[in-house]
Amino acid sequence: MKLFLDTANLEEITTASSLGVLDGVTTNPSLMAKEGITAVDSHYSRICELVDGDVSAEVIATGYAGILQEGRHYARLHPNIVVKVPMIPAGIQAIKTFSEEGIKTNCTLVFSPQQALMAAKAGATYVSPFLGRLEDEYGAKAAETVIQDICSIFKRYSFKTQVLAASIRNIDHVRMCAIAGADVATIPYKVFQALMLHPLTDRGLDIFLRDYAKLNDQTTS
Repeated sequence: MKLFLDTANLEEITTASSLGVLDGVTTNPSLMAKEGITAVDSHYSRICELVDGDVSAEVIATGYAGILQEGRHYARLHPNIVVKVPMIPAGIQAIKTFSEEGIKTNCTLVFSPQQALMAAKAGATYVSPFLGRLEDEYGAKAAETVIQDICSIFKRYSFKTQVLAASIRNIDHVRMCAIAGADVATIPYKVFQALMLHPLTDRGLDIFLRDYAKLNDQTTS
């Protein structure tokens, strides 16, 4: 499973990328606003320079013509740009057109297997089910069922569309996605960091270091 960072923060992207396990980045207008970004195009280009993978750039338009105009603009910024399109009828229509034009897309705000199916049939590169928001509204089991059902449907019909699990809140969500067979999980930086942590690891390392210090003291005395 690929790991994307869900952020617009360049420092977070740089740090995560330096570990060698970051596969891409997703952003949205809220994340851009959080960082105080006003020069959106140049910021997307900068992100693409920092990570060797797909970078989702979300359109604001909700009409077919507007989505196409924005999406084509973003796609010209860098080969790694993926146009992020909302799961609405005009969005599906635009995804179909983008697919025919060879422009990569990420269908966002997906909350059901049926929506994911429509996006896949339109030729979306990715579909993004929002697990955290599903859990908030319907409970953890509902979120788990949705990601499992989407992965199962895509596998059954051999869709090329990849499942990009979004709205990830914690490491249990990441584990759930990996078990279900999601192609990608896009996660906040704090969750990315938490994936590498465990109290037993810290405890074991502390024991090893203390034992080494004792051994070193004996050797030099």
